[in-house]
Amino acid sequence: MAYPAVRPKKHLGQHFLADPNIARRIVESLRLPDAVREVLEIGPGMGVLTQYLLEHKEYQTSVVEIDTESVAYLTEHYPALAPRIHATDFLRQDLEAMFPGQPLAIIGNFPYNISTQIFFQVLASRQQVREVVGMLQKEVAERLAEPPGSKTYGILSVLLQAYYDIEYLFTVPAHVFVPPPKVESAVVRLTRNATQKLDCDEKLFFRVVKQAFSTRRKTLRNALKPLGMSTETMAAEIFDKRAEQLGVSDFVLLTKLVAAA
Repeated sequence: MAYPAVRPKKHLGQHFLADPNIARRIVESLRLPDAVREVLEIGPGMGVLTQYLLEHKEYQTSVVEIDTESVAYLTEHYPALAPRIHATDFLRQDLEAMFPGQPLAIIGNFPYNISTQIFFQVLASRQQVREVVGMLQKEVAERLAEPPGSKTYGILSVLLQAYYDIEYLFTVPAHVFVPPPKVESAVVRLTRNATQKLDCDEKLFFRVVKQAFSTRRKTLRNALKPLGMSTETMAAEIFDKRAEQLGVSDFVLLTKLVAAA
């Protein structure tokens, strides 16, 4: 049985890329740092990226796809890939169990509705995931790479920049997708930096960053009140600032102050 083209499904946030030149450009954006030989594509759909990934024999391509219709299509059209098609939800996967002891690169045309969650999953596996090349909503892509001081700089900006160098690669217009989304897309590349561990309690760092941005218009003195620091600790000058004014090193310092309070 030959499977017809897969229908994009709104509830899965599917917008299939239909321009082969952009697809090849995305694949060629992989740099494979740290001797990465395993590449995982998220949401391959009908394989517009997959076909170019499979041309590269210097790494092994696997895919994870929650859409059963897409899984059937991929199995039919890329039979050699079949053993490495994971018919499941990426957000529920243990990457270490999937690729034990292997450094990993992740690539994909990420569904808009879960792109942020994908990056939080990357953060949870930051010691294994050495590189990410992803296409996502332009607004989110800009936020990831944004420096401190911008209105779009936020929680994910800080957390990802703590562990990854982030590059905004190029913008992708809506008309090259089926169906066309209502916004532009963009491709970003994340490369794991040299930070193996932050110079502070990392769990507390995550908590401090999230709490600091929970009321981003307030000064840190007000935003971080729920953390129960002493008045003496909160007299430090850094608490006069707002979350969007702090870089990663500032948040490391802030976390140390919270821990000592």
